[in-house]
Amino acid sequence: MAKSQLRPRRKQTGARYVDYRKKRLNELGREPAHTHLAKKRIMKIRARSSITKMKLLSTDTANLFDPKDKKFYQAKIKTILENPANRHFIRRNIMTKGAIIDTDKGRARITSRPGQDGMVNAVLIS
Repeated sequence: MAKSQLRPRRKQTGARYVDYRKKRLNELGREPAHTHLAKKRIMKIRARSSITKMKLLSTDTANLFDPKDKKFYQAKIKTILENPANRHFIRRNIMTKGAIIDTDKGRARITSRPGQDGMVNAVLIS
C-alpha cells in the first residue's frame, strides 16, 4: 500500500474527518532510507520536476568538521554511540541527524540528513 502524507483521518479530539476525496500523487511518501554502517551505497530517486535526490543507504565515512582547527577531514566511522531519533537504531547501526558517532578522529555529532542529502556531515565534539 502507498504511503500517504495526507492529514490523519481523525482529529485531535478523536472525531473523524469526512472522507471527501481520494489520495493524490503529490501526497505520496516513501520508505525511510535507514542509512546504516557498511560499504557506501547510494540510490538515485527522481523527484518532482525531474530533480534527482540521492538517498544514502549505507556508508563508512563522514565529512568531519573540527571546530578547533576550523578544518574538514574525511573520517572513518567505527560505530554509532547514541541516536536521539530511536534507541533501537544504535543496535542496528542506523544513522540519522543528531546521532553521535565514533570515528577515528573522536566522537562526532551528525549535522546532515544522510537519508536525503546523500552524505554524512558531522561536527567533532571530543
